[in-house]
Amino acid sequence: MADEARPAATAEPAAPPTAGAAYPSIADPVVAAVRQVLAGIPAGCTWLLPVRDPDGGVVDFLVAATSAQGRDVHGRGMGRVGQHLSALYPGMVAGPLWQAYQEVLATGEPAHLPDFRYAGHGAGVVADSVFDVSVHRVLGGLLVWWQRLDEDRLRLTRTELLGSLGWAEYDLVTGRSEWSPGMYRIFERDPALGPMSRADQAAALLPDDHGLREAAWQTLDSGAASDVTVRFRAAGTVKHLRILSDVARDEGGAPVKIYAVVQDVTAREDSRGAIEQLRDQLRTRETTALAEHRLAGQLQNLIQPVPREPVTLAGLEVLVGYLPAESALRVGGDWYHAETLPDGPVVLAVGDLAGHGLEAASGMAHLRFALVAWLSIGIRDPAVLLGHMNRLCGQLGVTGTAVLAVFDPATRHLAWARAGHPLPMLSRAGVTGDLGRPAGMLLGADPTAGYPVVTTELRGDDVLLFYTDGLTERRAGNPEDRVTAVRAALSGFTGRPGPRQVARLRDALHRPSSHDDTCTLAVRVLP
Repeated sequence: MADEARPAATAEPAAPPTAGAAYPSIADPVVAAVRQVLAGIPAGCTWLLPVRDPDGGVVDFLVAATSAQGRDVHGRGMGRVGQHLSALYPGMVAGPLWQAYQEVLATGEPAHLPDFRYAGHGAGVVADSVFDVSVHRVLGGLLVWWQRLDEDRLRLTRTELLGSLGWAEYDLVTGRSEWSPGMYRIFERDPALGPMSRADQAAALLPDDHGLREAAWQTLDSGAASDVTVRFRAAGTVKHLRILSDVARDEGGAPVKIYAVVQDVTAREDSRGAIEQLRDQLRTRETTALAEHRLAGQLQNLIQPVPREPVTLAGLEVLVGYLPAESALRVGGDWYHAETLPDGPVVLAVGDLAGHGLEAASGMAHLRFALVAWLSIGIRDPAVLLGHMNRLCGQLGVTGTAVLAVFDPATRHLAWARAGHPLPMLSRAGVTGDLGRPAGMLLGADPTAGYPVVTTELRGDDVLLFYTDGLTERRAGNPEDRVTAVRAALSGFTGRPGPRQVARLRDALHRPSSHDDTCTLAVRVLP
């Protein structure tokens, strides 16, 4: 089967496996001509010749010619010419594709395997690949064409999922529509039902947005691409969809097809509306300190909701705390993330972006949502994640600190790194200290900065505390006194016999600072 295509040198043909093998000679002019033709084909294509036993039965197939871009999953290219399939792909013998080869050779009827799964064996070989395979009988042999499907499908699925995207095509001549998987997710529609008809789509459009729909059609009629954001009712909810569409025309200029890319921007529009509403409230009315705190809490909760009660993740109990500064409406850049990933590990992170106000909150939202996106595509290394965040801060022109950890519930190993952030605390059996002291430069200070990872083995009933500096730093008094008080509270908790619930730490940790926000993650390892 094919992988990425790159030319390779042609090998000399191997000898037939049996004295009774019957196929054209490698030196035959027909074979030479086929080789020349296939060498210029920019796709995976191979010509196979049957190897027969003395009784005429097909026992193997010889690779007589292959395209220059016909590299297989093992990375082998034209060097396969002259080799036998049983030696190249032992697992294929007697399988469905092998049987298809024999049937096409015997009957002359072409075969098409649209989703043939090939099981790779050995290190460095993809274990499960999917191909579209066509087989034709040509010049006494088999012309096999293949196209790798699983990689392109995975890229498309990840792209659509990460960007909340989908694409659609509508044939104006036949009336047929085609949707990508992302479109069915956006409209929350069963793929078995097929794409929505144009009439159903028009009915789902909110009446107030029909004018935008007509404007989009007029734009397409003028020959330009249309880019509109409209509202649809889907699965009982209203969604904001940005639709970028264009028209393909025939040589006479008549429209033939409509191509559209659709993005679900509901979250963005809802957040924008909520933030604008809060901003208008701040501009138009005088507020008391209590009202200002309420607005700050609303905005913070809009960006990252804080659960009121402890949450259970894989092997962990987590208490989240966020308290805005007491003195005024000082929406800060403090943020957290705690999540069990689909493949098992738990991600724990706390960060603090420099500054206050909506700009700091916006930068914080960029960092947190970017972290979620990187995690969704399989990035797990704390050093790599902090490196990405460092470069993003540089692009945004902001600075900040962060600590990020990945917990393996199977081994109880915690891998973590920090970027200029206060050291996490570890409390075990009544003794509390720093979790470690790795180096790590401030985010946004140096795009080439590295972030070494420390790995710690945790035990049942251990308590970790991740926090921002609002917990310990005060304008009045010695910060070390506050650190000592926090450590004493943790030690008292882990040293106390009997059942432990991390919620008991709430009073010790949730003490607001007068001038800075405070964000905490108290994490207990479940026994």
